[in-house]
Amino acid sequence: MAKKCLIVTGGRFSPIAPPEPGTFLIACDRGFEYAQRCGLRPDLIVGDLDSCTAPLPEGVPLERHPIRKDDTDTMLALRRALALGFEEVELCCALGNRLDHSLANLQSAAWAARRGVRVRLRDRDADLLVLPPCRLTLPRREGWSLSLFALTDTCAGVCIRGVQYPLEDTVLDNCFPLGVSNQWAGPEAELSFSSGLLLVAMCRM
Repeated sequence: MAKKCLIVTGGRFSPIAPPEPGTFLIACDRGFEYAQRCGLRPDLIVGDLDSCTAPLPEGVPLERHPIRKDDTDTMLALRRALALGFEEVELCCALGNRLDHSLANLQSAAWAARRGVRVRLRDRDADLLVLPPCRLTLPRREGWSLSLFALTDTCAGVCIRGVQYPLEDTVLDNCFPLGVSNQWAGPEAELSFSSGLLLVAMCRM
């Protein structure tokens, strides 16, 4: 089985890099048109198809849902990715256009992270990680900022080193932006935290 799931959804279009071999690709509604524009053929199409005007390909499974529903198309795709057992999911074209949809996609990513899945939301100007407690290394990116935000009430035990403003065993609160707009001080940043859900936002400056 593929280890990673790529979900292309219908926010602002951003070019999609060719996925790693074996990646399972889900297209959501207009996301099918975006995938098609980038020469990608999905393994599954999910959504209500209210904003997809392109003819659907033959031979690709389709999970069609009613327009009136509680879940967004992106949330439906995330549910399917978790049901298939993926522990790493990337969302493309999930930001921009409408702020409410961008926020909904972040909340959907937090829903998945609460279930132990690492979720990445990426476009040309932002690279966001929504994470359960973990330890990871973030390579330096010239011309990009590095910010940390608590998505739960608090994130505890936050440590980040190799940056201009390091933190040691810090509690981040979701009502105060202590972790905003940091920058790398060396070739990589080392990040860890022990509880909560954390948003790591790397943004082009």
